[in-house]
Amino acid sequence: MNRQTVAVVDYGMGNLRSVAQAVIHAATAVDHVDVVVTSDPQRVRDAHRVVLPGQGAMPDCMMELERSGLRDAVLEAAAAKPLFGVCVGMQMLLDHSEEGPTDGLGLIPGRVIKFQLDGQYQPDGSRFKVPQMGWNRVFHQLGRGDSHPVWAGIPDGAYFYFVHSFHAHPQQQAHSVGETDYGSRFSSAVARDNLFATQFHPEKSADQGLALYRNFLHWNP
Repeated sequence: MNRQTVAVVDYGMGNLRSVAQAVIHAATAVDHVDVVVTSDPQRVRDAHRVVLPGQGAMPDCMMELERSGLRDAVLEAAAAKPLFGVCVGMQMLLDHSEEGPTDGLGLIPGRVIKFQLDGQYQPDGSRFKVPQMGWNRVFHQLGRGDSHPVWAGIPDGAYFYFVHSFHAHPQQQAHSVGETDYGSRFSSAVARDNLFATQFHPEKSADQGLALYRNFLHWNP
């Protein structure tokens, strides 16, 4: 069997070391997979799967993706092969973000909006804080039949690690494949065709995060 390459895109904005180490660890349970961290557009084009991380402000991430020369390679990958977006890497897949404001890649119809939680209180009486920072539950059994294949074996309502002030609001409900409650319910995972992306950080989410990366490595959309 030919070896497959997973490219973690290095455009200067992302928790690259942690993401790469988690994907490499997940790949130890998958035969014939090599993981590379790359800033070379051709290596992204040649890879069989792509991981697009993101951290920081969306305008900076979009600017650096363009400046690095990787934008077109990511768009080509998104048209033809499995791609996993992480945190701001998820937000970048949508049309537009209030942060900046700035335009995204337009791969999943929708926008990215800021939490509006002023005056709201959590069950313990404390105020909701922005950014949301810490562990929260992700629900993927959303009453539409089977959940997305990348959730295979992961319990509905499992905890994952979040750090964010903005969140996705996909135009089509069918593209929301994971939801989380923080003041109100929001989309914490989105997907369309060969694209899957999470607002939370799988690489900071212990065993469930590694299981998600493993499922992505097995996924054949």
